[in-house]
Amino acid sequence: MPDTVQSASNSRVVRAHRPRVIPVLLLKGDLLYKSVQFKDHKYVGDPRIAVKIFNDKGCDELVLLDITATNERRRPNFELIEEIASEAFMPVAYGGGVHSQEDFAQIIRLGVEKVVLCTRAAEDTKFIAEASRIHGAQSVVVCMDVKKNWTGKPQVMTHAGTKAVPGSVVDYARKVAEAGAGEIIVNSVDRDGTFKGYDVSLIKQVASAVDVPVIACGGAGSLDHVVDAIRSGGASAAAAGSIFVFQGPHRAVLITFPDEAKLRAAFGQ
Repeated sequence: MPDTVQSASNSRVVRAHRPRVIPVLLLKGDLLYKSVQFKDHKYVGDPRIAVKIFNDKGCDELVLLDITATNERRRPNFELIEEIASEAFMPVAYGGGVHSQEDFAQIIRLGVEKVVLCTRAAEDTKFIAEASRIHGAQSVVVCMDVKKNWTGKPQVMTHAGTKAVPGSVVDYARKVAEAGAGEIIVNSVDRDGTFKGYDVSLIKQVASAVDVPVIACGGAGSLDHVVDAIRSGGASAAAAGSIFVFQGPHRAVLITFPDEAKLRAAFGQ
């Protein structure tokens, strides 16, 4: 059993501190898919069912990203967001199709704790600052999709990994942190869905350059990879998709999440 503290006044059980491990679910419309290097999308199911499973498994947080909303010029699917937020027992972050402060505010009103910005953040860092001022920095998460170009130089990408942002990855991270981002997701496009492990060097560069929590994403194939991203890379948390939706050598779809004892054992707690 995990270490817990029992409150006599309200019988609330509080878990001792452990680094967060966060499932990431990718939406295309109102259905779930999983990609490899942002391509070859495979259907994995209904997000409502996935949320119920993660509820039962007691996962730490959940990140839900609509990966086609921006390129299709769609607003967020508020009906689905409300449904998921009302079902989820854990904190939820949502990203995709957020173009205006009203979009951001509506998502928060529906019960989502954090809004993830990618393309919109790169288009105008003033948008980050305004959202942070209104809702608090803890509600603003900037996702940096990073891909190496033909010379091997990492670049921040927008529009689902199709457009490069000028400048260095570290400079961009500093810029969004200074603008008011409460957390930064560093997502490796090259490692996405490969099970080869996180880009620890990239994570370390960003984590050492900013004073906000960094969440590693892209490439996890085991809990050892998760631990490495946090201990060696300096990430505050690790997010993953494939290891929580695919099982076995043939990658059959089976949504799952490790129990608390297994997570604590991985972190040596």
